[in-house]
Amino acid sequence: MSEVSSVELRTLQLDDYRGFRRSMVESYKEWEEDYWEEHHIEKLLEIFPEGQICILADGKIAGCALSLIINYDEVEDDHTYNEIIDNYKFETHAPEGNVLYGIDVFIHPEYRGLRLGRRLYDARKDLCERLNLKSIIAGGRIPNYNKYADEMTPKEYIENVKHKEIFDPVLSFQLANDFHVKKVLKNYLEGDTESLEYATLLEWNNIYYSKKEKDITQPKSEVRLGLIQWQMRLFNDFESLCEQMEFFIDTLGSYNCDFALFPELFNAPLMAFSNEKKESEAIRALAEFTVPLKDKLLEYAISYNVNIITGSMPLIKEDGHLYNVGYLCRRNGTFEQYDKIHITPNEQYYWGMVGGDTLKVFDTDAGKIGVQVCYDVEFPELSRLMADQGLQILFVPYLTDTQNGYTRVASCARARAIENECYVAIAGGVGNLPKVQNMDIQYGQASVFTPSDFSFPNNGVKAEATPNTEMTLIVDVDLDLLKRLHNYGSVKNLKDRRKDLYSLKWNKK
Repeated sequence: MSEVSSVELRTLQLDDYRGFRRSMVESYKEWEEDYWEEHHIEKLLEIFPEGQICILADGKIAGCALSLIINYDEVEDDHTYNEIIDNYKFETHAPEGNVLYGIDVFIHPEYRGLRLGRRLYDARKDLCERLNLKSIIAGGRIPNYNKYADEMTPKEYIENVKHKEIFDPVLSFQLANDFHVKKVLKNYLEGDTESLEYATLLEWNNIYYSKKEKDITQPKSEVRLGLIQWQMRLFNDFESLCEQMEFFIDTLGSYNCDFALFPELFNAPLMAFSNEKKESEAIRALAEFTVPLKDKLLEYAISYNVNIITGSMPLIKEDGHLYNVGYLCRRNGTFEQYDKIHITPNEQYYWGMVGGDTLKVFDTDAGKIGVQVCYDVEFPELSRLMADQGLQILFVPYLTDTQNGYTRVASCARARAIENECYVAIAGGVGNLPKVQNMDIQYGQASVFTPSDFSFPNNGVKAEATPNTEMTLIVDVDLDLLKRLHNYGSVKNLKDRRKDLYSLKWNKK
């Protein structure tokens, strides 16, 4: 598996054919005479361009998913692959049809293990929903069946794969992506000796069928948040910390979370390596891990297909001052930095930290987000400035030692959600951290807060974790509800401001 620094999902272009062919040849070495020719791809792009999706890793074609729309009412279940593609003429494509039919999907062997195939399938699902089609249908090979054909029927083989007693590289992947087997097809793909020309007729049902169309190029409206309530513990080394991070990210990725939120200074246990030093020196030693930690989290964001808000960590900038910063590591391989603007008295006294001077709302594939580190959320001006930039979800990584401190953060976060008609997600560290000065105890309860109106929980709390217990909190939020609130809410906090009497502006140029 190659290391990848950027990932891009988009529709295929004819100019991509050379890269497409290289990836296809590596993926299908056993099918030398059955490669897609350039004129085949040209025809597909002519009749259904949005159905031909590719994924690029560091600018190179890493995989592709090809599709047609067919009127399944006119197709018998016992069909063959060649009947679907009409001997490469594709006259079965029906723009007014009712089913998206997958005619090919592949990932270059070098990029397998990065879950790129899942991204292609998710894009297909989004396309199916946007086009308001009933389902996705595909004929799936069962390439490992030849190894078991003497001892079981295709039906028995499929049941064993379902129960994870046998692994099949195609069927196992399809089942993991929420497809179900409708029936067994005979003589589906001529020359498929591995499957003995058997295949599974697979279907993924669009539960939103008949709802309004959605454009897959636009940010999604239903967003899943993953909050990490991090147990402070001592680690033997940097790699052990990364293993614990990866465990949580893998977990949230497996639940299809769009965001993973770490707490403020969750990497503080690494200061134990410098505990013999003064507090101000130990925090600067911790800052040496910040860039490697960011790089590792960016790698995880790509590999596990989740946008990661990295909490915060110390960074010595070019001016020589120590800042409390964090990163938005997007799953497409890009990242941006945010600063803690308001520094607490303890951060100034023990560590000599200074506050940053940048405030920004970030565009993501799951809405417009902002990040405020702990103390910052207690200053309502910042959230209102973000709201004026279109803020939809505010993430607040925090670190509080006592319940008093937590109450300040949580109470202010709830107020920010109401004032600014947005969701606010908070996550902090819990437990005790001996052998690290100034980091002895923590109190935390991850939560997601909402505005207070009829479309939201009565108390404005979408979900809460168990206090002071290491766990994840996974919560779905609907960004369309914010639009409805803004225009039709019982009260309209943003629209009803008296701008004729007062205003708010950011002074830093």
